[in-house]
Amino acid sequence: MPTLRSASRGLQSPNEKPNSDSITPSKKRSSSRSRETEAVVCSSPAVPRSDDAVGKVAKCKIISSPTSSRKRLYGDEPTHKPKWNPKDPAQMKAVKEALHVATVPSNVACRDGEQNRIFDFCKECLENDRAGSLYVCGCPGTGKTLSLQKVKNKLLAWSKEVGYEKPEAVSINCTTLTNSSEIFSKILEKFERTCNGLSPLQRLQRIFSQRQSSPPKMMLIIVDEMDYLITSDRSVLHELFMLTTLPFSRCILIGIANAIDLADRFLPKLASLNCKPPVITFRAYNKNQIYEIIQERLKGLGYDVFDPLSLEFCARKVSAASGDMRKALAVCRSAVELLETEIRDSCDLQEFHTVTFDHMDKALSKAFKPKIVDTILSLPLHQQIILYALVNLFNRSKKNSTTVGELNKTYNETWKSIHRNARTAIGAAEFTNMCQGLSDQGLLRLGQSKEEKSRRITLTVDSSDIAYAFKGHRFIQDCKHLEE
Repeated sequence: MPTLRSASRGLQSPNEKPNSDSITPSKKRSSSRSRETEAVVCSSPAVPRSDDAVGKVAKCKIISSPTSSRKRLYGDEPTHKPKWNPKDPAQMKAVKEALHVATVPSNVACRDGEQNRIFDFCKECLENDRAGSLYVCGCPGTGKTLSLQKVKNKLLAWSKEVGYEKPEAVSINCTTLTNSSEIFSKILEKFERTCNGLSPLQRLQRIFSQRQSSPPKMMLIIVDEMDYLITSDRSVLHELFMLTTLPFSRCILIGIANAIDLADRFLPKLASLNCKPPVITFRAYNKNQIYEIIQERLKGLGYDVFDPLSLEFCARKVSAASGDMRKALAVCRSAVELLETEIRDSCDLQEFHTVTFDHMDKALSKAFKPKIVDTILSLPLHQQIILYALVNLFNRSKKNSTTVGELNKTYNETWKSIHRNARTAIGAAEFTNMCQGLSDQGLLRLGQSKEEKSRRITLTVDSSDIAYAFKGHRFIQDCKHLEE
């Protein structure tokens, strides 16, 4: 900590030379470093050692230390990407294609661990010339199918590199099958064998149960959406996995589905036979992974599309809701389309460079709005105003129920504030029918009473969903806003 004495010692006159004995060790070290730097910089043969050259360090090349700023390290090179021009149709198309779910990236980010485990399993089966089964599960949009395709390509390249016979590979999506047992026909097509009088399953069982003079190739079978094979007796799913347990089977079966406990619930016999497939779970993406994957997709464009804050906001929201990468890509595309619409509706002089936080906020609100919101917005105007009046009445009275008569009174007041007596409100009988219709759609509960006006009314949906539905509605401008 500096003292008054050290501070006063540092205040020397301009003409006074510092005493060498009073230089501190730190100053000696800095002085020696500066002398060494000067020697290195100016000792080049192209710079003559003369008195005129002294002090002309600006003509010498500066050698920056590791702690130098980025500008000193990289000179005048730009440290940021060029600006995106969303008004350019070619650039807009490229951004949309990069964010499309159908666009297959060159690298599946954030799934190296899962891919390595699947590859090691398949590699071990090929090296030991044995069959095996594996079950891959996880929530939708976690990269299961894409990772399996990358593993398949890697396995085929590896087998060729090390000199193994290239395995046959077949990928089957069970949603395309007309019936569950058709999967055995798809597998049999690779063997091109015919056994008259036998079903495709029986043909496969015979092939894998008898020693062949020329054994077939190893086969990698990837079955996506495997839960579509679940039948009442579960026979198809069970027989499919049992193919890998036959004595001369040469199948590597990998099943993909969303359910984590599919093998436990629908394949109990496999556990009793000690041939239950190992399970690899793809967990939902977290916010950092979603952010990284989107950046990876946009990396090849050469320009910044999203404001960093907007992209982080999207990653946080999607990871908190589901961790579905497909949902995140859809939200980003929606935000880009909002910017595109804004550009189309604006003047040509206004500049647009990136997707902002506001664009992303609107896209997220659209993507994650409750289903009940669409139901409310599809209602006739009178029923919408009844719901609006009901929420206002509950907010004012701090109650969660009212009567038909009280609600009718509030409805009439709301109607007058909107139309200012230009149009008449509906009568009491029609009002009751409107409330009954809302009750039939599950939006409110209508109790029983001898008098219609005494029937109790309660909401069966969250009032915040009603407030969200009416946000920006055409008649909201003439009414008091819903209280939060």
